[in-house]
Formats: sequence, C-alpha cells, structure tokens
Amino acid sequence: MKPKQMAVSLLSRTKTGEKLVSSRRYRVILSAAVAFVFNLLYALYHCVLGVLNLSLWFIAMCAFYGILATMRFSAVLCERNQHRSPSDDTEIFVMKLSGILLVTLGVVLAAVNYISLSQNIAVKYGEITMITIAAYTFTKITMAIVRAVKQRRDPSPLLRTIRNIGYAEVSASILTLQHSMLVSFGGMDDRQARLMNSLTGAAVCLFVLMLGLSMTAKSRRKVHE
Repeated sequence: MKPKQMAVSLLSRTKTGEKLVSSRRYRVILSAAVAFVFNLLYALYHCVLGVLNLSLWFIAMCAFYGILATMRFSAVLCERNQHRSPSDDTEIFVMKLSGILLVTLGVVLAAVNYISLSQNIAVKYGEITMITIAAYTFTKITMAIVRAVKQRRDPSPLLRTIRNIGYAEVSASILTLQHSMLVSFGGMDDRQARLMNSLTGAAVCLFVLMLGLSMTAKSRRKVHE
C-alpha cells in the first residue's frame, strides 16, 4: 500500500479523519480555523509591540491581522451555525461583512505600505532565510491557485468568501516579500526600490479593494435573487 493510501486509511478510522478525507468543504473550513488562530496571534503580537514602542507601523499591522482574523472567525462561526440551522442568508451575510472588511483591509494595507516607505521599514534577512520565506510565499500562491481551480464551480458563498480572504492575504505576502527581498539582496538604489514598492503596493491595495467591492456587490445580488 502506498504511503498516501495508508495515511487516508488511518485517517478514515476516526470520525474527524473521515470528514477530513471525504469532505472538501470541511478541509477548507478547518484551514480557515487554523489560519484564524495564526492571524489572531500575529495581531496580538503586533499590538503589544505597537503599545510598547509607540509605533504606528506595528499598530497598522495589528489592524491588518485583526481584520483577517475577524473575517475568518465569522466564516468559521457561520459554518458552525449552518449545522444547527442551515440557511443561505447567513452565508450571504458573511460574504457582505467580509466584503466590507476587505475594503477596510485595502485602506489599512495602503497605510502600512505608506508607513513602510516613509519610514524606510523593511526586514532584512540572510540569504538562506530569505529564500525559505520566498519558497513559503510561492507555495501559498500555488495553493491559492489550485484551490481556485478546484472550487471554481462551487456555488457556496461561504467558500467563495474564504477563498477571497486567502487571495487578499497572499497578495499582501507578495508585497512584504518584495520589500524584504529588495533590502536583503540589493541590486537597486533607494529611488528604484521605493518606486517598485510604491507600484506593487498600489496594485496590491487596488486588488484587495476590488475583491471587497466585488464580494459586496455579489452579496447584494444574491439577496435580491
């Protein structure tokens, strides 16, 4: 028996493992729950640093991760309530709420990028660490693309919402990665690096804003269907 088949067989022996293997929706919700925990921890971490250092940048990062955590928590809570009283209205409400929060997230992200540029904030890593972070970021991008392809025909507003939250986070990760890579590897003068970060930041913020507006519009259309 192949390792993958053995793992599936072992997981299927438990109730939770069986749901994990057989239900794509359950896997998506579980991944959202895990991501929520990490987002919440990051938000608290940046909040403490912001208060201790009186840093506007840390406070902005706290707001960024806090909004991500709020959206993912609402999605997980929605799924839990769906088991008790299934209703498309709840999913549509979460989609609308997340759309509004994504618009807010785009504004917060713009503030984070502005502060980073104006105060020249960028974390410099060693070559090996930077390559590892880049590999992790591109893995997240690949997973987001694969998830989009697999779930493109799924009509669930909740799963669409979770995917869009993931897209927003991945796009922000690309911006952060670029900031760190330009500082860590060099190859550009300050003016060129600032221009590139400004353009990428504007594109990412616009993308997140469009995601939020699109979700808000779709939730309104579904209400009137």
